[in-house]
Amino acid sequence: MTIRKFLLATVMCSLTLSTLQAQTSGSFSGYLFAYFEGRGENQEALRFAISDDAINWHALNSNKPIIASDSISESGGIRDPHILRGKQGEYLIVATDMHTRDPKQGWKKNPGVVLLRSTDLIHWTHARVNLAKKFPRHFADAYWVWAPQTIYDRKVKKYMIYFTLKRRNSDALVTYYAYANRDFTAFESEPKVLFRAKYGCIDNDIVEGPDGTWHMFYKGNTKDADGKEIKNGIQQATAKRLRGTWKEDFQYIDAYANVKTGVEGSSVFKLNGQEKWVLMYDLYSSGRYEFQTSTDLNHFTEQPLSFTKDFFPRHGSVISLTEAEMQRVQEQWGYVATYHFESHGNPIIRHIYTADPAAIVENDTLWLFTGHDMEGRQKGYVMRDWQLFSTTDMTHWTQHPCPLSVFDFKWATSKQAYAGHVAKRNGKYYFYVSTNGSGIGVAVSDKITGPYKDAIGKPLLTRQDCFDSKHGWCCIDPAIFIDDDNTPYIIWGNRECYIARLKDNMTEIDGDIHRIAISTEHPFEEAPWLHKYQGRYYLTYASGWPEKIAYAIADNVMGPYKTQGVISEIAGNSNTTHPAIVQYKGQWLFFSHNGGLPEGGSFSRSVVCEPLYNNADGSIRNIPPTTKGICGLFNK
Repeated sequence: MTIRKFLLATVMCSLTLSTLQAQTSGSFSGYLFAYFEGRGENQEALRFAISDDAINWHALNSNKPIIASDSISESGGIRDPHILRGKQGEYLIVATDMHTRDPKQGWKKNPGVVLLRSTDLIHWTHARVNLAKKFPRHFADAYWVWAPQTIYDRKVKKYMIYFTLKRRNSDALVTYYAYANRDFTAFESEPKVLFRAKYGCIDNDIVEGPDGTWHMFYKGNTKDADGKEIKNGIQQATAKRLRGTWKEDFQYIDAYANVKTGVEGSSVFKLNGQEKWVLMYDLYSSGRYEFQTSTDLNHFTEQPLSFTKDFFPRHGSVISLTEAEMQRVQEQWGYVATYHFESHGNPIIRHIYTADPAAIVENDTLWLFTGHDMEGRQKGYVMRDWQLFSTTDMTHWTQHPCPLSVFDFKWATSKQAYAGHVAKRNGKYYFYVSTNGSGIGVAVSDKITGPYKDAIGKPLLTRQDCFDSKHGWCCIDPAIFIDDDNTPYIIWGNRECYIARLKDNMTEIDGDIHRIAISTEHPFEEAPWLHKYQGRYYLTYASGWPEKIAYAIADNVMGPYKTQGVISEIAGNSNTTHPAIVQYKGQWLFFSHNGGLPEGGSFSRSVVCEPLYNNADGSIRNIPPTTKGICGLFNK
């Protein structure tokens, strides 16, 4: 059983009354973005992304479709997905049934609308409405059936689906509507006209304002006396009733109406816990998604802001999610946003594979940075990003959004996210990472949670700096140590161990690079870590193969170091291990990794933690591996 299936089996359940109450009481903690993709293969398919703050977005399922379009649509593609939270705890999606990427179809006639329904956001039922076939009397000439959306009509207690229609021999773009049947599988009756914009419109989005006024946002345009379009952008119309009459104001809301930047796909959502709405739109020609905000839906901020995202979304929509829903979609499609879990032993983290721990303590919080083995049962090292976790009691943990990816370093052609370490200096956080053959880089952020950005645009250290090494992977495993006099040092290496001072800016080497000599009795392999105890310097490192953890002690940070012996034997089911030692709430902790999960191994590892104790003479006691780890140590 995979860890994902194990978690789903233990967590997934049907919605209860308390869950429904939570969904309607405003207790939302995140957001879900339903979209189709604008780059790569299989673009016209339903995808999901999530966010904690509605600004920084992370694609679920590695930006792959959550449903195959050819399994739900007539055309083989879907566009413009609109998601709505239903009144009974269900989730409803409508989308354009269209496959422009198919050269046989292109931008020709599309059949109609795809309807999807779910009770858990994971499993979806579907239906299709082919407008011309279903309603041939008045819609046999339907040519484009675009950008459907759903809204609940309180007056009739039904879901209204509205969309743009273009007929075969007409250029008019008219908004029609129909009510969905009880099962959300069809239209109850033939569609009717909802809105005729003076110059036509597409991508309509209806939302109720704080005063009860209905607002319809759409891409509109202005034409001259000869019927030539001279301007287009996001406009709105308002109505006192959902079915109109709608009144256009002919003003442009977006900041691009007077320039050539194309804008479409407007969608509005409300921020959690605030009387503020976000109007987002698709800058389809540039790949940007931007937004403006409003507190009344009449007046919007003039300067647009951009989302940060790891995908290329096209016209989509957003709903709020509860914490339970955020947890659920990540358990299904990967952990990319804030995720809360408890740990009651080793391995600490069981829902993803983690390696190469590096810990930093700030006040009452322990921050744990790790590498990320992408899957279970891997046959080699596949590591693309670094992960971040935090705790205030070593039991209750928070996984934060991915702070850094190897793809953030343009020079890192090896594309491997090996061990890293974060240090705080001058109010900023510096993330030192190894990328295997490409060298050691440094990224910087104003917040420990990131996101981090490449600080210098090139490696800080490369193989050429490892003057006694002959192999290609010698420049790995950086660790940072800041001495009592506030001098920062960086230590790294494979087979040979190197150390150097850092300048105060933390992005340059200060002076010469030195090699630390390690006795062949317990030879240095990799993964150095420095900490200080009772005035002496402790160098802990991986030794031998398969690796054990040994340590050496010196009176000077540069050495010489005297080898003391092995403190941790071969890691279970893993050829490698990697130490990190910090003091937290008066207790020294020893982090490393093993291959202890059901599908774990040397390339699918997991971080573990044990208490560390020193003898009276300062030597470190042997640290046997346990399943208990530090469970209960901080709850006494």
